[in-house]
Amino acid sequence: MALQQLTTVWGENLTDKPLQEYPRPQFVRNSYINLNGKWDYAITKKDVMPTKYDGKILVPFSPESPLSGVDRIVKPNEYLFYRTSFTLPKTFVKDIVLLNFGAVDCIADVYVNNKHLYHHEGGYNSFTVDITQSLAETNELVVKVRDFTDTKHYANGKQSTSRGGMWYTPQSGIWQTVWLESVPAHYIQSIRITPNIDDASVTVEAELNIDEPITVKVLDGQKEIVSADGKGAIKLYFPKEVFKMWSPDDPFLYNLRVISRRDKVESYFGMRKFSCEKVGKYYRLMLNNAPYFHNGLLDQGYYSDGLYTAPSDEALQFDIKAMKDLGFNMLRKHIKVEPMRWYYHCDRLGMLVWQDMPSGGTKQHKWVTLIAPNLGINKMNDGNYTRFSRKSDESRDNFVSEYTEMLDQLYNCVSIAMWVPFNEAWGQFDANKIAQLTKDIDPTRTVDHASGWHDQGGGDINSMHVYFKKVRLNKDSKRAVCLTEFGGYSYKDADHSFNPNRTYSYKKFETVSEFNDGVYELYTRDVIRLIDKGLSATVYTQVSDVEDEVNGLYTYDRKVLKINPDMMREINKKIKL
Repeated sequence: MALQQLTTVWGENLTDKPLQEYPRPQFVRNSYINLNGKWDYAITKKDVMPTKYDGKILVPFSPESPLSGVDRIVKPNEYLFYRTSFTLPKTFVKDIVLLNFGAVDCIADVYVNNKHLYHHEGGYNSFTVDITQSLAETNELVVKVRDFTDTKHYANGKQSTSRGGMWYTPQSGIWQTVWLESVPAHYIQSIRITPNIDDASVTVEAELNIDEPITVKVLDGQKEIVSADGKGAIKLYFPKEVFKMWSPDDPFLYNLRVISRRDKVESYFGMRKFSCEKVGKYYRLMLNNAPYFHNGLLDQGYYSDGLYTAPSDEALQFDIKAMKDLGFNMLRKHIKVEPMRWYYHCDRLGMLVWQDMPSGGTKQHKWVTLIAPNLGINKMNDGNYTRFSRKSDESRDNFVSEYTEMLDQLYNCVSIAMWVPFNEAWGQFDANKIAQLTKDIDPTRTVDHASGWHDQGGGDINSMHVYFKKVRLNKDSKRAVCLTEFGGYSYKDADHSFNPNRTYSYKKFETVSEFNDGVYELYTRDVIRLIDKGLSATVYTQVSDVEDEVNGLYTYDRKVLKINPDMMREINKKIKL
């Protein structure tokens, strides 16, 4: 049987102007023109601007996705071209016009009216292009893309040129919203928000393209709580009577307004603190200075019809709401960076996030990533680059560049509690140094420096992946012990299966009742009984099926919940410190 095309309910109701919501809730301006919609596209063998295009593509869906209208894989030796045109209203244009890309996989060159304006590398992070000097009455925008998937040293996550099993269909090109904004000649370029619950303060740093003071206002709804003027790092203290903290149980957010002489941006933040401290006999993950069990799932963010791109903002929210309704309080965003709206929804709904860096490097070394760990060899020295997949200086430098860019981009996201730079040694190198780099950039969050293996003794947690045996906790006198991947149990719903010919999972069940019984027994044996013995967090695999993998609580199209919700809620009520 052929692969089965599965469509989500949101994909079934797709419009020709998808994802119109403001894409960057952490940094909002009132000038906004969304460019999502049907563009021209061409896939070529040569690096030459096309004279003829192949047809229409629905941006921001990658050409590999069914929702794009193309449904074709762009190969590593091919070029992908996009073309569209736009006219700016006279009321829109101020002094500077900025063109924003949520993400383009993987190497993008931007042309406006035949002028090359920008080159960006890395498929997971946003970038902005000043197009002011190239504007005309009617404007042609062309984006040229190269995507090497897993054949070069760029981050690529689970994308593979050889799809199957735990590796998925690659996706290329524009996969997040494209939009325009206008700003004055002197404007606010970015803000950095750092809450401190210990002294009831928040520090706001603004970067401008000119040296001038700003005004910062903190609001509860539309009511101003506190404000301050100045330059550099501006620290604001809360009156005790209005100080509220953020948590998954009470995800209260303050509004924030940053004003310069000519510009204004809106944002928000939550007052919370993430740390790791010794409580009694064991180190525990802490939230707001109290022990807090992170009860989560692996969340890969793939959609059966949009691949990396959610068909709608409702689809983007669905997994968060559904998992919270089942009683979970954390999602480990697995080797993918989501659009900024996804983090906003986690912030406002109250869902902790462990954020992975998408893996990369050359093909993964099976001895290092698969064979040795299953033989109990899971502490190999990651400074020996010949064993791992980051053998060149270029590859390691590229990781640092993309990783630090991600840290900066996501810094203001309230819900992110943990950074995960490496997963199961895929592209791992110098994990202790990377953990320290992470802390230097962001000392406000915890770090899982080597998720699963090979542990170098760094970071805040002792990170275990256990799928095929009973969990026995590692002993650690300096870090919290966390089961950062487990489960992977599968039940295949034939009517909602992407690949009728193959099932990839860690333990198969023939009926949905057997699947539920298995999950219940697993949580009872490997989670609930171990909390008092030092277990501080769990990550069950996974939220939804993805292609051949049918180990999700939901099917790939999100139409069938395979787990009994009442049973899952009862289990999760028992998982706490």
